[in-house]
Amino acid sequence: MPLAPDRPVVGVLFDRDDTLVVDVPYNADPRLVVPVPGARRAVERVRAAGLATGVVTNQSVIAKGMATREQVDATDARVDELVGPFDVWCVCPHDAGDGCACRKPQPGMVLDAAERLGVPAAGLVVIGDIGADVRAAEAAGAQGILVPTARTRQEEVDAATTVAGTLDEAVGLVLERVDSSVSST
Repeated sequence: MPLAPDRPVVGVLFDRDDTLVVDVPYNADPRLVVPVPGARRAVERVRAAGLATGVVTNQSVIAKGMATREQVDATDARVDELVGPFDVWCVCPHDAGDGCACRKPQPGMVLDAAERLGVPAAGLVVIGDIGADVRAAEAAGAQGILVPTARTRQEEVDAATTVAGTLDEAVGLVLERVDSSVSST
């Protein structure tokens, strides 16, 4: 299903693990970063269209005491080097039970990214691999695209408004919306 036709798209926020890079549980080691096939090209397409880019990522490895924020930042820097660059990074260091406003599916990181980018949250699209990514987008007033992986639950797929088979297809849906909004003005 396509994105909402009446909403201009000004930026794309990506989930990190299993969306941009192969998920290594609780990874805080830059040497283990491996891009998902086609991730760099997908991000390049978004940037070439003049859209803002960012990453919104839950990193409970920090709250669990398994890594420091500096280690996670170094890992994110490697993602930025291999797949980016991104205009903004938003990292939630909390665990699921911490009750923060930033951990997806809460809208905090999406709203923070919008503020830091200087764009309305309604103009953002969040691309991710689990329902929490899409729900965070919706809670912030943005749009979400689910790109299912082997660990995505069927009920997450069923609940998603927009589902794409690949990251490249998700970006294609975004760019179709950008192209149609440009041609209608």
